[in-house]
Amino acid sequence: MQVLATQQEQYPDARHHCWAYLLGAPAKPLSLASNDDGEPSGTAGKPMLNVLQHNDIGDVMVVISRYFGGIKLGAGGLVRAYSRATAMALEQLQTHTFIPRIPIHLTVSFKDEQFVRHIVEQHQGNIDACQYSDTVLLSVSVPKVTAVAFKQHIQMVTINDESK
Repeated sequence: MQVLATQQEQYPDARHHCWAYLLGAPAKPLSLASNDDGEPSGTAGKPMLNVLQHNDIGDVMVVISRYFGGIKLGAGGLVRAYSRATAMALEQLQTHTFIPRIPIHLTVSFKDEQFVRHIVEQHQGNIDACQYSDTVLLSVSVPKVTAVAFKQHIQMVTINDESK
C-alpha cells in the first residue's frame, strides 16, 4: 500500500488511482487484490488484475493514475484502457527470478576452503562473506530447496557446521 500512497502523493490531482497486485508465485499467489477507486465497478482493478494473472510475474503491483480528459470512455472503453495500460507497463518491466535462500555459517580449515567453495557452487549457493583467522569462517546462502542436501554434503565432507 506504500506504492499506492507514493503514487497518490506524486499525482494528487488525478481523479482515480486504480490498482491491482499479485503477491507470491504467479501460479499460486499468496495474496491478490484490486481496486477501481471510483471507476464503475469492475472496469479498472479487475481488468488490471486479469492482465497480471495471465503473465508469468509474481510480487508485482500496478497503480494507474487517471485524469479525466472530457471524453467518457464507457465501461468497455475503461476495461480496454486499463487492460492495455497494464500490459504496456509489464512490457517495459525488468524482471528477475527470486530464489528464496537460507543463510548458513561454516567454519572450515584452510585445506578444506576451496573444496567447500566448490560444494557451495554445486548447490547454486553464494559466498556472502569470508573471514580468515586460524580457520576460515564462510557465510553462505543457498537456495531453500537445496539447503538440506547442501548441509548433508558439507557434513559428509567436513568440519564444524555452525548453521543457523
